[in-house]
Amino acid sequence: MKYIHSLILLFVVSGCSSKPYVVRHTDITVSEPEEVYVVGHDWHTGFVVPAETIQVQIPQLKERFGDVPYIEFGWGDKGFYQAQEITSGLTLKAIFWPTESVIHAVAVPEHPETYFPGSEVEVLCLNKEQYALLISFIEQSFYKDNNGDVVKLKNGIYGNSQFYKSEGNYYLMNTCNKWTAKGLESAGFDISSLFKLTSDSVMMYLSERNKDELSCSINVDY
Repeated sequence: MKYIHSLILLFVVSGCSSKPYVVRHTDITVSEPEEVYVVGHDWHTGFVVPAETIQVQIPQLKERFGDVPYIEFGWGDKGFYQAQEITSGLTLKAIFWPTESVIHAVAVPEHPETYFPGSEVEVLCLNKEQYALLISFIEQSFYKDNNGDVVKLKNGIYGNSQFYKSEGNYYLMNTCNKWTAKGLESAGFDISSLFKLTSDSVMMYLSERNKDELSCSINVDY
């Protein structure tokens, strides 16, 4: 029993300290507040952000996607995320054994609620500081080579999309949904990423929060 408690504690502590880290400070400056979106695709969540600012920080995204209005970003297990066929072996390995991670970037050519009609979409109304912190978190989630360039992997799984090598390992206490929660925490949201391991836990938090918000203009610091 003592061994089990120690193992659980190890998972919790390692989950708190795993890359990508929550961003507390950033040198990125943005010119105006922005609306960004969290999209829930069944078991998985990700961010949809205006393309312009993130493409300034990562020029390779501009080269890859061009003048698209939005880009969706999701983080996850390298083998599971890129697999053509999901097997029980891949699933168990992704959950119970630390594995390499990837970022999935998708060009979104229209409003996210229109582009993802079958998914749950929650809007975030960010002031300039919050938006800069979120962009910094996404940018720092990319692995960079010795030249400071992101590393392109396979083509993505839907639409005009691309996988990139990411920072951090995926496992039970460091999931794709915890990555989304870390992004929200970076942007100053009152959320603890510790146990936000499922899509439902993240989307429910945002749904409850947004019930009290009348419009984006209320929360944006102009």
